[in-house]
Amino acid sequence: MEQQGVPQTPIPRPQVNIPTSVLKKFPKFDFKSNLPLIVGAVLVVMVGVGTGWLLSGSRGGATPTVPGAASGLKEAGIADEATFKDTADGVLEEGGVDGEGTHHLVRPGGASQNVYLTSTVIDLQSFVGKKVQVWGQTISAREAGWLMDVGKIKVIE
Repeated sequence: MEQQGVPQTPIPRPQVNIPTSVLKKFPKFDFKSNLPLIVGAVLVVMVGVGTGWLLSGSRGGATPTVPGAASGLKEAGIADEATFKDTADGVLEEGGVDGEGTHHLVRPGGASQNVYLTSTVIDLQSFVGKKVQVWGQTISAREAGWLMDVGKIKVIE
């Protein structure tokens, strides 16, 4: 394409020599010369895992959910009668009602007498299937007849 009065000259393109063999073989893995790198990598991973374990504070065993909470086979929770003044007893089972509660107490009188439970203090799962007494605070519910935040639990049979 020429503009008025200016002749266009072609731009020379450089010649590129492409080698016939593009693929090259990798050198063989020399275990002896790479041994310090392998040992170093393994040590770095081990130190990282050990440091994470120490910083997490985990020593293997169950720890209470909150400071001051007791945990055992027969009893768990905080003995704070001012906060957890409501009480109920029955057989602890898994499951709530329509998203309210994680567990429930089965009591005489049928399903209308169940107490639906949640806990911000203790792990209720370890008491499933046992007859227990719970202390807690009644909280508002939409579906459950009685919804309680459990602060203390004790096996009674």
